[in-house]
Amino acid sequence: MEDSANSNAAQDAPSSAGAASIAFKAETRQLLDILIHSLYTEREIFLRELISNASDALTRLDFEMLTNRDVLNPDARLEIRLIPDAEANTLTIRDSGVGMTAEEMIANLGTIAHSGAREFVQAARQGGKNVADLIGQFGVGFYSVFMVAEWVRVISRSYRKDAQAAAWFCTGADTFSVEPAEKAERGTDVIIKLKDDAKEFLQEARLREIVRKHSDFVPFPIFIGQQEEQANRQTALWRQSPREVEKKDYEDFYKQLTLDFEPPLAYAHMVVDAPVQMYALLFVPASPERSLFSLRKEDGLKLYARKVLIQEYNRDLLPEYLSFVQGVVDSEDLPLNVSRESIQSTRVMVNLKKLVTSKVIDTLKKLAEEDAEKYNRFWQAYARYIKQGVAIEPNEPESLYPLLRFRTTDHPDQWSSLEDYLKSMKPEQKHIYYLLGDDERSVLYSPHLDIVRRYGYPVLLLTDPVDAFMLARLTKYKDFPLVNVANADLPAPEADTKEGDQQQAGVDAAGQSSLVERFKAQLGERVADVRMTERLSDSPARLVDPAGAPNQELQRVYRLLNKDFTPPKKVLELNPRHAILVRLNNMPPEDPLGPLVIEQIYENALLIEGLHPDPASMISRIQKIMEAALV
Repeated sequence: MEDSANSNAAQDAPSSAGAASIAFKAETRQLLDILIHSLYTEREIFLRELISNASDALTRLDFEMLTNRDVLNPDARLEIRLIPDAEANTLTIRDSGVGMTAEEMIANLGTIAHSGAREFVQAARQGGKNVADLIGQFGVGFYSVFMVAEWVRVISRSYRKDAQAAAWFCTGADTFSVEPAEKAERGTDVIIKLKDDAKEFLQEARLREIVRKHSDFVPFPIFIGQQEEQANRQTALWRQSPREVEKKDYEDFYKQLTLDFEPPLAYAHMVVDAPVQMYALLFVPASPERSLFSLRKEDGLKLYARKVLIQEYNRDLLPEYLSFVQGVVDSEDLPLNVSRESIQSTRVMVNLKKLVTSKVIDTLKKLAEEDAEKYNRFWQAYARYIKQGVAIEPNEPESLYPLLRFRTTDHPDQWSSLEDYLKSMKPEQKHIYYLLGDDERSVLYSPHLDIVRRYGYPVLLLTDPVDAFMLARLTKYKDFPLVNVANADLPAPEADTKEGDQQQAGVDAAGQSSLVERFKAQLGERVADVRMTERLSDSPARLVDPAGAPNQELQRVYRLLNKDFTPPKKVLELNPRHAILVRLNNMPPEDPLGPLVIEQIYENALLIEGLHPDPASMISRIQKIMEAALV
């Protein structure tokens, strides 16, 4: 179609009397009111949306022609052209894509993604946000044109040879019309009669600026007017040599891909020839939470085959625990089914997944080595994903171990890697010690730390519920087994005491036996057993599991998965050298303070393990003990 035809079409835009008039749904009418009568700081966004629609139409045709050359104008160049007409005050966005029939126009332009209008209206009415930023989120992109348009006429002809051209017309009022039209070539023209305050969009320099800002990486050439110089770079950034791409190019592409205005924490550019030929751009977002304005609505990578988009959200290219990664994967070797939405499960996909997964892990390792501060930001945001990976990775969970970070007794306010832990170990230390808890602060006061604290051994502090699942696989790092310091059968250090230690005098054998019986009588069936231990130094008592009970990690998993899980009764271990036990032993058995102290020792141990059902119930007993101490 010649440009003069566009001008004539623009002048004759109001529908003829014979055109079918169709009423918009109520929510669509509300949406148009918002777009027409609101002020916007970035009205240019309409052009991004129309170019995106045109690109999608071209992509769909490109895919169709992989298997079907029997289309209208099969040799027509796949392109997008922006045609400003200052005399008629119109701007036309033309593409040579898949086109639409009259029925498709009604379905695609009359219902606004079938469901998005209502949600858009609700979000817009909440206020506090630029309405232009919401466009695209709810599938209302085409209607953003009414920010600048007095009326819009869409003339389209489908790629099917027997299809008839049709025209859609709307002024933003309550109805739109659809009628037969004349159009010899395949594709779509969106003709916009601009408002008087939108004439900036007739300036070729302004159009070029907008294309560069929003649509630079659209995979089809964009031309302005009759010029043959492309306004966009078009070349898929992922297919360029990494040596030719600047950091800003990557960040600009990421912004266009996601509409995330915060730069990614890390990115990776892959160009691989074997075992498959592939290209990829992969990004780690600053946050796992998608913003309200994000263009990416689901997890998954954009999957291309020979630069043709096959799947918008492919979840088979990365394991579940790396689902937060955004980006593009393109392969020359990818076989396709007839259906665009499905791909054959072949060794090519297996190889692609292996390559992409390995690249993401290597990128994160590199980030940790080169920028510890930025990696700590990553860990704060994505720790549970990596821990989940250790728990579920079937083949090589060890590849994720260098990514793990922990608080430790040596550095409770810093993140430490397992490699950092090894550097802090004592020369005689043979295990990596850890302790599970419910709170980062209270776990530091656990009596289970007494034995390792005595020797200055560092301990990993694990307070995330996911840690219990992770430990099912993380049982050893290099040559050092991981050992829970809360285990009753914790391997003791080779020497019972450090050189120079002076053991505090404690309760003698007879007194120990007597104390054990007093505790058993007082606590009854609430405990599995009471016994003395040499594993404690600073604490009077601790609770450990009886022989044969599930280990602590498994118990925590049960607690998370089954609300009705009842933990096994614990064994109460007493420190015969602690001052409280020494004085309790010297207290006459008939002293009423004795049972109160026994109860408090036991419930303190429950509290520190996170097992106390009602901590507030201890208050009256604590007050009585305080009263007795002040006599």
